Amino acid sequence: MKIAILGAGAWGTALAINLSGRHDVALWARDAAQSRAMSADRVNERYLPGCGFPGRLSVAADLGLALAAADYAVIAVTVSGLRMTLRRLRELRITTPVIWLCKGFERPDARLPHEVYAEEMEGNPPGAVLSGPSFAQEVAAGLPAALTLAATDAGFAATAAQALHGSALRVYSHDDVTGVEVGGAVKNVIAIAAGVCDGLGLGLNARAALITRGLAEMTRLGVALGGRAETFTGLAGIGDLLLTCTGDLSRNRRVGLALARGEAVASAQAGLGHVAEGVFTAEEVSRRAAALGVEMPITDAVCRVLGRPQDAAAVVRSLLARDPKPEHAAQLPAR
Repeated sequence: MKIAILGAGAWGTALAINLSGRHDVALWARDAAQSRAMSADRVNERYLPGCGFPGRLSVAADLGLALAAADYAVIAVTVSGLRMTLRRLRELRITTPVIWLCKGFERPDARLPHEVYAEEMEGNPPGAVLSGPSFAQEVAAGLPAALTLAATDAGFAATAAQALHGSALRVYSHDDVTGVEVGGAVKNVIAIAAGVCDGLGLGLNARAALITRGLAEMTRLGVALGGRAETFTGLAGIGDLLLTCTGDLSRNRRVGLALARGEAVASAQAGLGHVAEGVFTAEEVSRRAAALGVEMPITDAVCRVLGRPQDAAAVVRSLLARDPKPEHAAQLPAR
């Protein structure tokens, strides 16, 4: 089987390395200079240094060549680059099934990835989202991980999940595309909050409370958008949330740590060398939730801290000063 990975950031490269242990994989980068460097060095020194390319992984500078005879096209760009990539596939008249990895809401209209896909491809070819708790470095190293692949067509989801499944990379099929995408988007925002919490030295109790209430926010929004509550108890919900809020490799958590020190967002981002999607997603999540009448106090607090990092401690105090309410009522998803 041949799989084309479109996008040579850390996650796209890691998945390409992992899948090339059992498939022929073509990795395409938009930057021609990056493609040449990866072809020559057999490593993505910019985004995933130290992880050499297996023999079945080829690098393609030409998108059409990368997609030639591919059984699946895996889009591994940021959510801001999804629409442009889909348009290029449409121009090439690609009929290959598409799987996207991006997590977030597209600006400025707070579109989820599957909504962007529907607008650009009109559901043809079939598409799916792959999400779940996964750090690129560990996936590239072949360490165990479990992901969720969701499509509205359950049969396609099962077939595609089986194609990507491996001995260490377990892929489970799902049919709740909205729920899986909301989990992948909102967990990045909550991870920024967790980083602020840790950076301010508020303790493990506070972090546990934050993650739990963050899960409630995520679930409320997901159900309001048409997802199912039980999806958020799985890999794409609590699984990804826990990893991103607690793992030292989490870019979004590291942004939160920097904000707690009073660093500007631009400085915090620059120090990563990668994109932290939660920075761009927070405002979109807040906007779409407000339009639906969904209460998301942690997300709103993150938006305020992103605007004024020096106010982080005051924002946390205001969050803690909210009136108490019954936990079960607070967790009921809004419709």
